[in-house]
Amino acid sequence: MKTIQKMIIKKVNTIALDTTEMVLVHEEVARTAIPGQFLHISVPGHTLRRPVSIADVDKKEHAITILFKQIGSGTKALASLPVGATLDVLGPNGNGFNLQEKNGDTILLIGGGIGVPPLYYLGKSLVEKGYKIISVLGFQTKDYVFYEQKFSKIGKTIIVTDDGSYGEKGLVTDVLNEIEQIDCYYSCGPLPMLKAVRSHLSHKKGYLSLEERMGCGVGACFACVVPTNDDSGYKKICQDGPVFQAEEVQI
Repeated sequence: MKTIQKMIIKKVNTIALDTTEMVLVHEEVARTAIPGQFLHISVPGHTLRRPVSIADVDKKEHAITILFKQIGSGTKALASLPVGATLDVLGPNGNGFNLQEKNGDTILLIGGGIGVPPLYYLGKSLVEKGYKIISVLGFQTKDYVFYEQKFSKIGKTIIVTDDGSYGEKGLVTDVLNEIEQIDCYYSCGPLPMLKAVRSHLSHKKGYLSLEERMGCGVGACFACVVPTNDDSGYKKICQDGPVFQAEEVQI
C-alpha cells in the first residue's frame, strides 16, 4: 500500500485554456517517480482523490510537475489552492513506461489533450538514453495547446488541432503517414484516439497509457479495470497500469 505523502505547492500557472500546471515539492517522490506514473491527490471538500499524471521531475530541486484540466469542481478547487499549501497525496502510483527495454533507436510519442503531459517526462528520459524522439500532439483548438516548445527541444514535434486553428488540421492519426521510419511508439490520450493509433500502427510495437476515473487508486476497489487479451481476464489500470503493451488490453 502506498503511503500518504504531504507535498508542498511551489508554483501554480494557467498554461492553456482550462489547463493548470502545478509544481509540487517532495524529495522522496521526486527521487522515485518514473515516467507514466501518477499522483492520487486529495482535494479539500471532495471525497474522492483525483489521479493526475506526472509531467516532469526535477530531482535536484525535489520538484514534481503535474498538469490537469479544470473540468469539474474538484479540479477547479485544486487549481485555486495557493502556493505554500500542503496537499495530501498517494504516490507515485502505478506502473510507468519501461525504460529498460531496448525498442530501436527512433521513438514516436503520440498524445491527445491531457494525455500529453506524461509523455513529456517520458520523452526527456528517452533522450537521456540516446533515443531520437518524434512527437505528435493533438488538441481541440489553438487555445488548448501547451508544451509545444518543451517537446520541440527534445525532438521533432507536430501539433494537430481538431479545427485547424493551429498546426495541422484533423486527428493525430491523419499525420502518422507523414512520419519517417520509427521503431516503437508510446501513446496517451482518450480511448477513441488510442484505438485509432493502435489500429494505424498495428505493425509496430507500442505502449498505451490509459486514462480512467479511479476510486482507491491502489488496486483495492476494482473501479478501474480493463479487459485483457490473455488469460488474466482483467487488469487494474491504477495498479497494473496505467501503461500497457498495446496488444495486451481490449479498448
